Amino acid sequence: MINEKLLNPESIVIVGASNNISKPGGKMVKNLLDNNFQGELFSVNPKETSIQGLPTFNQVEDLPLVDLAVLAIPSKFCLHAVKVLAEQKNTKAFIIISAGFGETGKHGKQLENEIANVVTENNACLIGPNCIGVMTPAHASVFTTPIPKLTSAGCDFISGSGATAVFIIESGIPKGLQFANVFSVGNSAQTGVEDILAFLDQTYKPGISPKVKLLYIENINDPDKLLNHASSLIQKGCKIAAIKAGSSLAGNRAASSHTGALTSSDAAVEALFRKAGIVRCYGREELTTVANVFMCKELKGKQLAIITHAGGPGVMLTDALENGGLSIPQIENSPEKSALKEKLFAGSSLENPIDFLATGTAGQLSEIIDACENDFDVDGMAVIFGSSGLFPIRDVYQVLDKKMHSCKKPIYPILPSLIDVKDDVSYFLSHGNVNFPDEVLLGRALTKVINTPGPAKNEVFIDGVNVNEIRKIIDFSENGYQPPEVIHQLFDATGIPRVKEVVAKNETEAVLAALNIGFPMVMKVIGPLHKTDVGGVILNVRNVGEVRKEFHHLFEIEGVEGVLVAQMVSGTELFLGAKYEQNFGHVILCGMGGIYVEVLKDVTSGLAPLSEEEAMSMIKNLKSYRILKGYRKQPGVNIKRFAEILVRLSSLLRFATEIKELDINPFLGNETEILAVDARIRIEK
Repeated sequence: MINEKLLNPESIVIVGASNNISKPGGKMVKNLLDNNFQGELFSVNPKETSIQGLPTFNQVEDLPLVDLAVLAIPSKFCLHAVKVLAEQKNTKAFIIISAGFGETGKHGKQLENEIANVVTENNACLIGPNCIGVMTPAHASVFTTPIPKLTSAGCDFISGSGATAVFIIESGIPKGLQFANVFSVGNSAQTGVEDILAFLDQTYKPGISPKVKLLYIENINDPDKLLNHASSLIQKGCKIAAIKAGSSLAGNRAASSHTGALTSSDAAVEALFRKAGIVRCYGREELTTVANVFMCKELKGKQLAIITHAGGPGVMLTDALENGGLSIPQIENSPEKSALKEKLFAGSSLENPIDFLATGTAGQLSEIIDACENDFDVDGMAVIFGSSGLFPIRDVYQVLDKKMHSCKKPIYPILPSLIDVKDDVSYFLSHGNVNFPDEVLLGRALTKVINTPGPAKNEVFIDGVNVNEIRKIIDFSENGYQPPEVIHQLFDATGIPRVKEVVAKNETEAVLAALNIGFPMVMKVIGPLHKTDVGGVILNVRNVGEVRKEFHHLFEIEGVEGVLVAQMVSGTELFLGAKYEQNFGHVILCGMGGIYVEVLKDVTSGLAPLSEEEAMSMIKNLKSYRILKGYRKQPGVNIKRFAEILVRLSSLLRFATEIKELDINPFLGNETEILAVDARIRIEK
């Protein structure tokens, strides 16, 4: 429930203010004063008569009406203060930096909820408790430093952790990253990351509101809200990068299928971010580097020129970019290339990376940038220029500053000399520019941005999907793992291709099924969950005699309920799976089968329902994608058909939410067809 009184208050009171600036209440006052809050500022402390020159009151009951209250008092006193302020002083915004609430246990959580209820009942906004505060262009209500210069040209930053917010700000400032608003939500008693993002979406004004949003998330309480508003902001032209911490192992639960073993809350987060178009990061440096990429002009293609006066960094950047799918093309011979070479020192190279030597000048850099902008077939430029120690380089950074503003193609400045010419780097950053001190971090961040798909279309594929039949099958099914007949019916109703299979309960049925399907064929035991482990899969059954023999062999296995007689096919093993994750819905996994899923765990995740673009993105992000396309004269698979099956599977799950776990392993695919060979489906109503 973000409101104007939080963002732009005309009056603020610090309850628990202090003259001791080593205490949160004291530092909060100092930060507000140092950063020129323009409204009325009050303090409350029962033991002081004057605090840092502010009007000081002994208790909240004595205050005049006040817009925003910041509480820096023990948790046990907060409820009373909030009640008085909300009910008697018309306070509409609260920031509680105090700890001792939900993070301490049941009693603290109850107190936290009581405070949130009072705030909500009075149509007010609550940030915290257990947070560092809020920074907007109007006020710096935090007890921490550094406090960046806040500008609408910067990024909005929302963090679930106060300390991490400080560290991320400290990572960004030296790189030139600017901030617009900073929200530390702490325990999120009333207002969480999703709520603030929703507010930023609902109040977004093109050309006025910040276009870059950064998130540090520890808990996703409302995945749908996060998805909807992140997608909406990105569709409006914004860019969002986020860290989701604490989900790599905690959500992983034992399960009886590959999907169950592989799917965790982290896979759900990955799928959610992919669907929303959020660039996922895994650390502070990566997040702030991605943010700086966002701050540069958008790269429209995948061909980059690297302009450098140092060979090594150029090579490392080339490796990082090309490993991520970007291209560093050779500059083709042309009159323009020849003319440029005449302007450079002997020994310079124009092959890309363009190396104009340690003695290269500002004038030469200007000529190279102009050629890349106007003459060479590239989509952007990375400029590496540090100090050689031979001569001053301020003029080089002046040229770079001018070109970054005038060129239509993006320029990514890599200025690594942060000690030798720190004043020159500071000059460059003071003009609103960003810096990428590490070329490899830039390369990885840029490729991550380029390879993150945009928000998915919000639609469900129903062409050839018989929704009524799916519902009928589900309604008549019992809970638990489903027999082959039910799986066949669901696949047929959805349009998922499968091998011919018949369930046989006696020898005669097995023989008739084999004659109908044709030899060679496969026979599998029905009943035991892991068929291979109990010797329950027989391949290459070639005649009726073998059918009779293997039928009796399979019926001797403990737990047998029948025998599946199936068409035998060949091709590349593929894997599809899905698992229902609480709050997120169905997480779908895809990859190659066999060792690729069992040992290497080469899978990608998506959130149902999937669009065709999402499905293709999932497939292309597999490490084994090159194998699927065909590699070293080995045939590939029909990737377009694979993507269509993914989409159809997601539609099945959309209309059959009772399916909690699904495993299709393997699919066998080639260049013409892909068929489901074995599957497990678990239903819980």
